[in-house]
Amino acid sequence: MNALSQNRFRFRAIWISDVHLGTRGANTELLLDFLRRTESDYLYLVGDIVDIWRMRKSWYWDQTHNDVIQKILRKARKGTRVIYVPGNHDESFRDFTRHRFGRVAVLDEALHITADGKRFLVMHGDQFDGIVKYAKWLAFVGDTAYNMALNFNTWFNRWRRRLGFSYWSLSAYLKHKVKNAVEYISNYETAVVAEARRRKVDGVICGHIHSAEIREVGGIVYCNDGDWVESCTALVEHLDGRLEILYWSKLFEADLSTSATEVAACDSSLSPTPGFLRSMASFARLKL
Repeated sequence: MNALSQNRFRFRAIWISDVHLGTRGANTELLLDFLRRTESDYLYLVGDIVDIWRMRKSWYWDQTHNDVIQKILRKARKGTRVIYVPGNHDESFRDFTRHRFGRVAVLDEALHITADGKRFLVMHGDQFDGIVKYAKWLAFVGDTAYNMALNFNTWFNRWRRRLGFSYWSLSAYLKHKVKNAVEYISNYETAVVAEARRRKVDGVICGHIHSAEIREVGGIVYCNDGDWVESCTALVEHLDGRLEILYWSKLFEADLSTSATEVAACDSSLSPTPGFLRSMASFARLKL
């Protein structure tokens, strides 16, 4: 096991959303790796954790989906403050807001204060999606097409892994290349930032559109924690209050690459130039 695999990462707060448990598109193995190797005082589940929309038609639930739920509950039992803010795909849980399930609090939205005193509104964000709010039937049609793209993405990446290539989201690539999708994301961000300004907070943290980002818009810090079906990202707060997006699929692939480098270095230790190979392996670790 290499140095990165042995590391455990400590943060003050973590935000994840759009896991879509109950579908084949959920990257549960990567999420489990993330949950096992991170600890935090606060863990925010920012909606669409379970895809009830999709499960009404058909559902997929293997042991890794159970493991994700169990891991989150275990973190709550061990002292992590877990706050669940339901989204549109798991909107049924909004009937239970202001309640607790064990040590998990269910809220419509939350206010998070960072270590350096900044106030952030935390919400899923679907209420600012015009399609979901005013034409839910159209959202269902779009959801079906989107899930078809995600299913193709799942099989596409299985073949990539067999051929030795790293994870790459075809659906995310196509989404950011389509002009209407780019315009939709921009309009969504504008609406969310306007709400944060109206609430007189320093920033907003949301999910919903599967597009991870941190940027300042007119004095308001806009944060989107991304998703775990395409980009496999999380938003984290460091102990000093700094916010950062972790692209876990890239870290995971880099980890595997480092492992392969170390094995190659060990296998070549009897060659005429073992010192050179060991130096290369060390350089690869430093790059991470």
